[in-house]
Amino acid sequence: MELLIVGFGILILLFLIMKVKLNTFVSLVIVSILVAVGLGMPLTQIITTVENGIGSQLGHLALVFGFGAILGKLVSDSGGAYRISTTLINKFGRKKIQIAVLTASFIIGIALFFEVGLVLLIPIVFTIASELGISILYLGIPMAAALSVTHGFLPPHPAPTAISGIYEANIGMVLLYGFVIAVPTSIIAGPLYTKIAKKIVPDAFNRTGNISALGEQKAFSIEETPSFGISTLTSLFPVILMALATCYELVRGGKITEKSSMIDQVIAFIGTPGMAMLLSLIFAIYTMGIRRKQTMPEIMKSAEDAIKQIAMMLLIIGGGGAFKQVLIDGGVGDYVAQLFVNSTLSPLILGWVIAAVLRICLGSATVAALTAAGLAAPLMATTGTNPALMVIATGAGSLIASHVNDAGFWMFKEYFNLSIKETFATWTVLESIISVVGLIGALVLNLIV
Repeated sequence: MELLIVGFGILILLFLIMKVKLNTFVSLVIVSILVAVGLGMPLTQIITTVENGIGSQLGHLALVFGFGAILGKLVSDSGGAYRISTTLINKFGRKKIQIAVLTASFIIGIALFFEVGLVLLIPIVFTIASELGISILYLGIPMAAALSVTHGFLPPHPAPTAISGIYEANIGMVLLYGFVIAVPTSIIAGPLYTKIAKKIVPDAFNRTGNISALGEQKAFSIEETPSFGISTLTSLFPVILMALATCYELVRGGKITEKSSMIDQVIAFIGTPGMAMLLSLIFAIYTMGIRRKQTMPEIMKSAEDAIKQIAMMLLIIGGGGAFKQVLIDGGVGDYVAQLFVNSTLSPLILGWVIAAVLRICLGSATVAALTAAGLAAPLMATTGTNPALMVIATGAGSLIASHVNDAGFWMFKEYFNLSIKETFATWTVLESIISVVGLIGALVLNLIV
């Protein structure tokens, strides 16, 4: 009965978002309340549950997401992302141009959110393709693969960061395992799949693209941009801090507590996601702003623009947190755990399947991942599955089969001037490859660790 109520709630959510065109955040809150009523929760408790869900989700995420958005904006506005991409492309040369684009997109994708990275990199890809006389899609597929992998697998991106909190996973471990899985996944879904895509839809590789869909772009001269080294270091700084703290804890052996030495506590403190992002942001303000003779008002203008861009996404994530909390407080999570208590099905597969179904239905990878995590978390706890791998498996499921209800589908179609069929054969398939390979990677690592 509980699952029927949840299923009915998801159908209402689909109707509100796709047919009524109601804002996603408002739709999530309405559905959360309706599902709570359907589950028989006390009416006086429902709004408290919704508020707690939004508060706990954003309380964990606001620092990381907010600071991350500002950092990415500073790297973008200063020309740091432009420097990274052009330097790597020039370094690798024509023969390895796909690997150059993949590497640049991966580095930039860690610092920038998916849509921002796509808009920033496409003009560069178009220019390089024109100079070398090659297909824009030949470079576009590796670029999209790298951006999508970082979006789905690696903090500080919204979904992996948010579900790390739900699963109580160490974000440093999510990063370490995420990198191990993300690199081969990017190569398979990018350069390797490009060879197959050329045979499936050869005409798509003759398109000239539609750069006008991007609007007016800021032009950079290489001389005015920060150096490659400082741009890369700034982009990767939060990842480096969190990874170093995690590696230190692993080498040290045992969890760091308030009784540990001061050095241990300082390293753990610096490596916490919120602190790592704050230190990285301060570093970026200097390297991407002050060091380049920018005034503080100019730097803060970029910061304000970044926050405006993510405001609605923060609310949507909060709405997803409300729905998740209703599922937990309403007993749905425990019910799912009981259903699978004697099952041999891995929680990694369950989390992936739930996220995949929701992704196909809803379109939003972030909402799909959050809802799936709320359902799978109790089962993970009872089976002792590695929380970091649960994050990656659920994130992978939330990427599958992007189609007409996902903004990314239409962005890719318009920018590369593709038909619907060609977009399905390129974008939808590469997203599905990332999803399946990500799950396989999590399952393999689960056998090792």
